[in-house]
Parts: sequence; structure tokens; C-alpha cells
Amino acid sequence: MSTAYSLSEDHVALRDTVRQLVADKITPYAAVVDERATFPQEAYDALLAADLHAVHVPLEYGGNGADALATCLVIEEVARGCASSSLIPAVNKLGSLPVLLVGTEQQKQDWLGPLASGEALFCYALSEREAGSDVASMKTRAVLDGDTWVLSGVKCWITNAGEGDSYTVFAVTDPDAKRGQHISAFLVSKTDEGVSFSAGEKKMGIKGSPTREVVLDNVRLPADRLLGVRGGGMALAMRTLDHTRVTIAAQAVGIAQGALDLAASYVKERHQFGKAIADFQGIQFMLADMAMKLEAARQLTYCAAAKSERGDADLTYFSAAAKCFASDTAMAVTVDAVQLLGGYGYTRDFPAERLMRDAKITQIYEGTNQVQRIVLARELLKATR
Repeated sequence: MSTAYSLSEDHVALRDTVRQLVADKITPYAAVVDERATFPQEAYDALLAADLHAVHVPLEYGGNGADALATCLVIEEVARGCASSSLIPAVNKLGSLPVLLVGTEQQKQDWLGPLASGEALFCYALSEREAGSDVASMKTRAVLDGDTWVLSGVKCWITNAGEGDSYTVFAVTDPDAKRGQHISAFLVSKTDEGVSFSAGEKKMGIKGSPTREVVLDNVRLPADRLLGVRGGGMALAMRTLDHTRVTIAAQAVGIAQGALDLAASYVKERHQFGKAIADFQGIQFMLADMAMKLEAARQLTYCAAAKSERGDADLTYFSAAAKCFASDTAMAVTVDAVQLLGGYGYTRDFPAERLMRDAKITQIYEGTNQVQRIVLARELLKATR
């Protein structure tokens, strides 16, 4: 259905490779990962063996240099089979993108190399319980003590925390500075003294991706762990999210596609009143609406990915639109999939209910959809002045 969008031969080949890998080595474990709320080790091993765990890392740092669209294709296809597993390549990009954007050459060598080789998972530590969407209100502090930074605070809702080895952490360095210029970014290792993690959150969905607090208890970092310029953390965080919201859109598209696949297959097999329920016009209308919304979300996501790769001036608008629309679509499509499966959709005998639970978080993380609508409106009004 996506032939109208001009994917290159390499993109198509990558998509097909990932699709087969997911069918063989990831989807079979998805229900168990969800039921036990365990990290999807089988998926990580499979992705690592195929060099698909962090495809965005440039060639010069040991990666395969995939562009933004290729990265989205990987995430979409993995999410189609297991949303929790899709957060491995997605969060590896989220956590490490700040290094790519503003890191020194030495930081790139030191931190991206282990990611590319599979020695380390990367995480992104921005959120705090009290700050929420008001990121600038964070309480985590970084104080300069001679030539050492001392970090103290608690980051929450951190995806893959504990499993991850490397962390981009945001902290207040200049409390009296102008709002938005008081935060800096740091590179933190799981092995740094004073770093610890809470027990995992008990979540509705994406249960296989651990979500924990990162506790920073007077963590001492050398000066070269400062990422970018002092006071540039807020701008870096927002710039990063402009790119990575597109990957959440891709995850949402994958979840929705998995739900549509399931529903379409089920209605052809399920018979009522002497015929397959797929023959009823009401069912056909539901499927048509699901497919239209999904394809619109996919095209918007791919368009935003291309803009991310080029660094277009309107990326903020398109990344917010893609994330918002695709995640709303994933929620709608998965709810309809549950409905089409009837009573079976409400049981764990089929993955419909899991897909619905997994879809919900895409409307919340990396900026709630209410925040995305604020961003869209601001960009729209700015353009019409």
C-alpha cells in the first residue's frame, strides 16, 4: 500500500529483511514478554546479530549509517510484531542522538562505538515526576566542583533504564539563568559511582521495555562529560525530540499495522449467520476506515523522516504532526481491532488487547499529544505572521 511513497530499493530490501526477522525471531516471544514483563532478550539478540539494534549510528563510528527513513522502517516493522522490542532501536537513537548533534569527536568515538558494537544500550534521561511536560522545571542539579561536575536528582519514566549502559542526562547547572538557558546535558555511565535504579514501573503496556527511575546520588563526572555547551541542554533536548518523535510515529504505525493484519485475517475466518463476517458491509467499512487512517499516518511519518534526514526548517511542525496523528491512529485502529474480534479481542488468546495497551503510550511519551497540538498551533501561527 506504500508504493506511492518512493522508497529506494535499499529501503525496500531493509524493510523485507526486518519483516522476516521479526516474524521468525521476535513475534513468537511477544506474548511471553508482555505476560512476564521481562526485557525482550531474544529480540535484542536477534537485532544485534542482524546489526539492526542501532542502525542510525554513522559508519565512521562502527554503525551502518542508516538514514532517518531506514531507521523508521526498522522500528515500524519491529513494532508490528512487538512494541516493547521496537523500543530497542528507537531509544538507542533517542539516547545517542544528542551525542551526534553536539558531541565532540572524542565523545562520539567513546560513546557511539560501544553502542554500534552492541556493548552498550543508550537511554535518555530528561523526565521528572514533578516537572512532567514542563521540562524546564526539573529539579536535578549539576554543580561544578573544581573540574568535576556533581549530579544529584532523580529522573523518572526512563525507558530501558537499568538495562541501558549509557545515559544522556539533563540537569540544572545555572538556577539563576534565564528559563531555558539554565539546563545542561551530560553523559553518564551505568557504572559511575552514585548511579542506581528503582524497581520497574508496573505499566499498562510495553511491559517488556523496563521503565525505571535513574537515581543520581552525588555522581561525580569529569568535565569532558558535559555534552555541548553549558546552558544548552534545553535547546538540545527539544532539538533531539524534533527528530525522535518521528520514530515514535513509526512505532505507532507498526502497532496499528499489526492490529489491522490481525483484524483482517480474523474476519475472513470467523463465520456468523452462515458466512464470513468479512462479507458484512459494516465490517468492511470498519476495515476501510482503519486502513485509510493507517496509510495516511504512514505517509506523514515517512515525509517527516525525510525532513529529519535533511534537517528541514519545518521539521518541528512535521515531527509533531506525525507523532500526534500516527499515535491517535494507532489507538483508534487497535480499539477497532478489539471490537472486530469481539469477545476474543478482549482475551489474551489473541494479541489485539496487547496491541491496544501498547498503543496508548504512543499518545503520551516524547510529549503528550496535547503538547504536540500546542507545538503545531505555535508553528502554524508563526508561519502566518
